[in-house]
Amino acid sequence: MSGPRYRDPSAPVPERVRDLLARMTLREKVGQVNQRMYGWHAYTRMPQGHRISDAFRAEVAAYDGMGALYGLQRADAWSGVGHADGITAADAAGVADAVQRHVVENTRLGIPVLLVEEVPHGHQALDGTVLPVNLAVGATWDPELYEAAAAGAGAELRGRGGHVALVSALDLVRDPRWGRTEECFGEDPYLAARFTEALVRGMRTAGAAVVLKHFAGQGATLGGRNSAATELGARELHEIHLVAARAGIRAGAAGVMAAYNEFDGMPCVANRELLTDLLRRRWGFDGLVMADGTAIDRLVRLTGDPVAAGALALEAGCDLSLWDTCFPRLAEAVARGLVTEQALDGAVARVLTLKFRLGLFEQSPAREAPPEHLPPPHPPLRGLSERLARASVTLLAHDGRTLPLTERARRIAVLGPGADSLPQQLGDYTAPQRPGVGHTVLDGIRAAAPPGTDVTHAPGCRLVGADLGGVPRAVALAADADVAVLVLGGSSARGEDTAFAANGAALPPTSDLSGTTAGEGTDLADLRLPAGQQELLRAVAATGVPVVVVLIQGRPHALPELSGTVGALLSAWYPGPWGGRALADVLFGTAGPEGRLPVSVPRSSAQLPAYYNGKDHGYRGYVDQSARARHAFGHGLSYTTVGYAPPRLSRSRVTTDRPFLTCRVTVHNTGERPVRETVQLYVRRVWGGSSWPRTRELRGFTRLALAPGQAAEAVFEIGHETLASIGRDLEPAVEPGELALETGPSSDRTQEVRLLVEAEPVREPRPKRRATDEKGPRHPQEGGACPNGGT
Repeated sequence: MSGPRYRDPSAPVPERVRDLLARMTLREKVGQVNQRMYGWHAYTRMPQGHRISDAFRAEVAAYDGMGALYGLQRADAWSGVGHADGITAADAAGVADAVQRHVVENTRLGIPVLLVEEVPHGHQALDGTVLPVNLAVGATWDPELYEAAAAGAGAELRGRGGHVALVSALDLVRDPRWGRTEECFGEDPYLAARFTEALVRGMRTAGAAVVLKHFAGQGATLGGRNSAATELGARELHEIHLVAARAGIRAGAAGVMAAYNEFDGMPCVANRELLTDLLRRRWGFDGLVMADGTAIDRLVRLTGDPVAAGALALEAGCDLSLWDTCFPRLAEAVARGLVTEQALDGAVARVLTLKFRLGLFEQSPAREAPPEHLPPPHPPLRGLSERLARASVTLLAHDGRTLPLTERARRIAVLGPGADSLPQQLGDYTAPQRPGVGHTVLDGIRAAAPPGTDVTHAPGCRLVGADLGGVPRAVALAADADVAVLVLGGSSARGEDTAFAANGAALPPTSDLSGTTAGEGTDLADLRLPAGQQELLRAVAATGVPVVVVLIQGRPHALPELSGTVGALLSAWYPGPWGGRALADVLFGTAGPEGRLPVSVPRSSAQLPAYYNGKDHGYRGYVDQSARARHAFGHGLSYTTVGYAPPRLSRSRVTTDRPFLTCRVTVHNTGERPVRETVQLYVRRVWGGSSWPRTRELRGFTRLALAPGQAAEAVFEIGHETLASIGRDLEPAVEPGELALETGPSSDRTQEVRLLVEAEPVREPRPKRRATDEKGPRHPQEGGACPNGGT
């Protein structure tokens, strides 16, 4: 092929990168690590279509190129983009093509730009299909289903011209007061790792690159406050907060986003120990490290100088900025000797490598946009969204008779502030929805109820505040009904009255009328439901009518003891636009409740932390309340009864070098309805190891479909990953000692069997044969007869 080597698609990617890098000026290199522009500033919507903005043209010209453009298609209250001025599904590919065409045709080397989009639970764009939030996904305990949904979301992203998906996956719920709890798969590293792998695999199937957020430890900020300090030791970081990251990288993640928090006094974005020593040298990761929004600018607090701040992040291992003003000044940093051009070359090479791997240099520009009649949202992904929502519904408590609703329930009162509110089902990082898209809980119940059923509705109270003016109407409807469905919880919906920080996090509301209780920047000190919701619950329960409480929420709320007060308690997290129909299927028994808790539900904020896998020091608990969670990690009931036999091992002893065995447990549906049971495997260290053990740790799960009366075996193949713990060198290792392997339906209802792990036997070196022994008997270890007749 004639022309530059980097233009040859048959050449190996490293050669193409080296050739292109050698041709670049310092200014062009700085342009390739630049992602400071908000994508919605790159275009203007005109009557005749979208026009590339002068601001975008100027940004490209300033550096003769652009590394990445964030959020070209983002739409929400923070960006201010809606259906009147944003990019719809019908326009998206054409606008993305126009942006790419301008960059390629108006720069010296014609390097394409990475189009980076938020895909937290579906592509955050107009007409993008919204999925349930990560916490709901975690409640499904079904990574295969999520992998299919991730593939669908990746296909939507690529079909609209996007390349890179930013997805929260690495944060864990260690304090549910944190507003971003909804973005986590749960509190457990093993569960999060399995869903992170599924996410990456699904996205890669669709040709999308994934950048995993946030690296690392952001879920452990003090007091559950967003972007606050963390006080993590290296062992806690490795045992809890790096597990999902390692799994995602092994699955093929294209990058990680450095978190806002610090580790050992240094913010993650400038933490060389984390980004270079661990990520690149120990783990061998060759992908991108992206800064979180304006995180590099925050380093000026350390350096006193924006040029030095950019140099500090680059030297630590950060490759790509986000909205900051420091990285675009890296040429000054090189000129002043604050960082070497070689360090800059390393970052540029990783950006270029991703562009080559995605095939951006070979993609021909789109010649036409998708047809105007393209139906939003994409029907197959919509079905997966509803399936995820249905599988996430978790039955926390049940009196054994209230659910499922039968034809005897001819009058149903659907009450509560979340009963008829679609925005309260969607979660944070959600684009505006078109009218008619989705179903509220009220919609779902009305559609699913048998003909002739009288379904009444009243909100009863606001989501927040203590206004009780609507309670009497709700109580009257409940008293006249056969059953009351009370929809309580929280909301991450952002509106016109929401104020935002520079990085898009919501600022604290100025009044009770905001109606926002969760999401980025909305942290709580008190996990109880708002006062108005508590009073509505008390008043409706006092009528004596059977009450079903449905919690639509982005975090576990601390609940009072409800036994004897309500007939059933369900959690649906934020189930997405079709969550109302999914919930109705469970309420009426068309589908059984399959969800299991991905987090522990605390009794109060004062009880925190409530996660199940803390260090096992045999705490006494508190004098004034139980130290046990209200509902334990892994908990979830069904409409039938299930019995578990004790676990059985194929071997009772293994060695550290060969820790392979099988664990089996027989599970029996002893009731009258079919069930999909999630069988969980935990490991508890009884003695041994090089560090203090945790109470127990999830190390496996599987799902069994059981007909009434049917029994089946759950089989766990156990090896290094199952039995390993973090050793003194902070690497996973199987260590000698005694372990309890526990199986059951939740972390607090397990049966155990013991396993002895012995040290690898020491093999004595074979002795050299002396000349006088040549004709004598062989040593027993060489195959001769042993004194006891053995071999």
